[in-house]
Amino acid sequence: MSEAILYGSSLSLFTGRARSYLIKAGVDYRETTPLSPHYQQVVVAAAGGRAGLPTLATASGQVIRDGAAIIDHYEASSGETFSPRTPKQRIVSRLFDVIGAEGLLRPAMHYRWNFPEENRDFLKFHFESLTPRGEGRAQKAEKGADKMRAACQAFGTVPDTFELVETLYLELLHKLNAHFAEQPYLLGGRPSIGDFGMIAPLFGHLGRDPKPLALMQTKAVRLFRWVERMNRPEPDLGEFECQDGEYLADDVIPDTLIELLAQLAIDFVPETRAAAAVINTWLAEQHALAAGTEVARGVGFGSFELRGVTINALAQPYRFYLLKRVQDEYASLNDSDKRDIDELLTACNMAELLDLKLDREIGRANNLEVWLD
Repeated sequence: MSEAILYGSSLSLFTGRARSYLIKAGVDYRETTPLSPHYQQVVVAAAGGRAGLPTLATASGQVIRDGAAIIDHYEASSGETFSPRTPKQRIVSRLFDVIGAEGLLRPAMHYRWNFPEENRDFLKFHFESLTPRGEGRAQKAEKGADKMRAACQAFGTVPDTFELVETLYLELLHKLNAHFAEQPYLLGGRPSIGDFGMIAPLFGHLGRDPKPLALMQTKAVRLFRWVERMNRPEPDLGEFECQDGEYLADDVIPDTLIELLAQLAIDFVPETRAAAAVINTWLAEQHALAAGTEVARGVGFGSFELRGVTINALAQPYRFYLLKRVQDEYASLNDSDKRDIDELLTACNMAELLDLKLDREIGRANNLEVWLD
């Protein structure tokens, strides 16, 4: 095999994260839908028996399931090409990775599934493209779409929360647009791990589905340019004065990024707090939970209140698998750097995230996220 094979879909939120990385890293790859007998019989088995998007077969034949793991693989072999070297930028990059992968699922699901008039034909085409050809293809595709449509509610998108979800997202678009008017990427002239986390929802759902795409193009054109930029191999810095393709000097975190993080903290922090409480209660009840047991997508629902509205959202352990990377990065710093991080996270109302942890850690084995001892 001379090229990597990415099993994914343009419809898939998490595929967008891995695809963008492969493009920017210059990896020789091709993308295909997971419909072939080889995928079903060989790739899934090598991925721990779990079908999922994205899954990558490297040029040497190694199979890697999960977007974060795909990026980890290439970062390890390239000397961390897209990981900033300085303390604040490393922490912020990792933090955006968590937020992108886990913290924007509510607007991503809402704008996909709760606007059928605008999105129906678009989604019908894509779900059929992910369904094997043959008799009953359209019906099977619709069944798959219905399953995801129902799952939308698990992220807290129900009629009572629609107005709040949309208000917060429009506020977020404004903050994102303001930042990308000043910088081509989150941390300057070069994408970081955080950019790849954020592109997952902002391309796969919010930057392609007709309803949210129209919002982005009309209300946040600078953000839309970043979405385009993240899917091109060149730096694509044309409208910016600085063309050096480097992270901001002197570990600078621009004010626009602090304001963006403060906006994201509005729901990300209380949701993470609620999820930690639910998952830790669940863990305390699992007396026979053996090390190596696969981690479920969700283990209950956490409730939290925002602006007078109660949101019930699936408590997802994977959020804490990614968040621990932020916490471990912080723990590795000297006292002076920690004080700088404390000041930064306090300024954007995210300092609490350093202490929100699960009572058992999550690792990976056989291409699966598993509970550790």
